[in-house]
Amino acid sequence: MVTASHQFQCTTHIPLPVQDRSGNSHCFNCIIETFQSQAYNLARRMLSDWSLAEDAVQESLVSGYRAFPHFRGDNLKAWLMRIVANTCRDMLRSRKARPTVPLDPLPADDMEPSSVLSAVNLPSREESPEDYAERRELNRAIQGGLDALTEDQRMSLLLVDVQGMSYEEAALTMGCSLGTVKSRISRGRRGLRDILRGAGELLPSRFRQDE
Repeated sequence: MVTASHQFQCTTHIPLPVQDRSGNSHCFNCIIETFQSQAYNLARRMLSDWSLAEDAVQESLVSGYRAFPHFRGDNLKAWLMRIVANTCRDMLRSRKARPTVPLDPLPADDMEPSSVLSAVNLPSREESPEDYAERRELNRAIQGGLDALTEDQRMSLLLVDVQGMSYEEAALTMGCSLGTVKSRISRGRRGLRDILRGAGELLPSRFRQDE
């Protein structure tokens, strides 16, 4: 957990000082450096669109900078991820209200900008092309399963199972009770498991439970 007492050290950028509600000083560029990748991963999974995810993170960081004087100085990660989560929710609702058909096809995963590719998307030296292709196939199946869950269930799973938050941090991020988070996690995991089981042949062979 990152709190107001955490001292960020500027190493690769010009300091951008900000103060929280209690008067504690922070460097907002350091905050961006620390949490940008996690924020993007959350937005990417929520929106299933790398371009929208980049927009969501950029909008969230601007909102976070403007709202920082209201930050109470408790859990910085949860506070920032809550802004990202709310931005993603707004985008999802806007997309449902005004569905559009893109003029050009969306680029495939392999066409993602290098600036947002994470190491998990790249084959390691020890990984064979077959293993890499299988991992990407599994990733697509998991994303399809996440997309089929409710927004709240998907968000809960991403915060706890992907971001590594505790139930308490996830509850703080989502602005709900601990019991509600636990319920969403339980239902989300069960729903995702059922969806993946139903995927059958879409899963890589070694992940099929009937083999």
